[in-house]
Amino acid sequence: MAARHPPADVRIGVSGWTYAPWRGAFYPEGLGAKRELAYAAQVFRSLEVNGTFYGLQKPEVFARWAAETPDDFLFAVKGPRFITHMKRLKAVEAPLANFFASGVLKLGRKLGPVLWQLPASFPFNEARLDAFLSLLPRNMATASELARRHDARLEGRAAVGAETDGPLRHALEIRHDSYRTPAFTDLLRHHGVALVCADTVEWPLLMDATADFIYVRLHGSQELYRSAYPPEELDRWAARVRHWREGQAMTDGAFIDARSVPKRPRDVFVYFDNTDKLHAPDDARALMTRLGQTPGHPDVPVRRRRKIGAAEAHP
Repeated sequence: MAARHPPADVRIGVSGWTYAPWRGAFYPEGLGAKRELAYAAQVFRSLEVNGTFYGLQKPEVFARWAAETPDDFLFAVKGPRFITHMKRLKAVEAPLANFFASGVLKLGRKLGPVLWQLPASFPFNEARLDAFLSLLPRNMATASELARRHDARLEGRAAVGAETDGPLRHALEIRHDSYRTPAFTDLLRHHGVALVCADTVEWPLLMDATADFIYVRLHGSQELYRSAYPPEELDRWAARVRHWREGQAMTDGAFIDARSVPKRPRDVFVYFDNTDKLHAPDDARALMTRLGQTPGHPDVPVRRRRKIGAAEAHP
């Protein structure tokens, strides 16, 4: 008798939520900036945090995010560019400990996958990548142990205790063609790290399943960060998500490794990053509808707005 797997979950959202052009469009006119997360989290069951890519946040920020979102909500958190782009994965033990000590663990059960994005100038380096993936904590307990090894920069502001127990997932986004080798997918499968399926006009779009979940970033198929997804493209992505969710063979796309992968239901996380022209929220809701999900209807009080800073930058 074939092994039975629990039903897979599909979470669809957007990358970031602090964008000035969304005010009066996705966000109702008069909604205070401090209430935007609560509003977005009632529409979508997950959001991707990209502010952590640009700098370490504080524990109270993560605690506030956890408090402002529903019980069944998950954040995907993007790892710091200091590790991926500046250190280029070399000698990153202390920066990695600092990241997890910065308050990430305050999200508790709302901490979803951690996203690591490599720069386009970073070709495949098997030894360096293997060493980095070996450092990544696979559960909240080991993440807490790692956080305790933070350096002096976080003295007095570290949060190292795990709010809950459970596994910790990681996903890797690549932006260089040299990763089109089975040695890369073998490495990801060995470490249980998901290869990000990134739809973009500039970087490889690959569909290999390398972990027990799928992570998709939709950056805009025609114009990076800007173009909308027409109905026929949303139909195609909905079909792909169904295949992953139901554990069916997936043949629609490009693959590094054509060898068979165990057919099992996989949780799927999809984040629209075509945010510049206000398309991401509409596209995300349209994809949810195609998959039989009903976008939430927020019940967030609208208050008089105050002036806020610039829109959140792109990853």
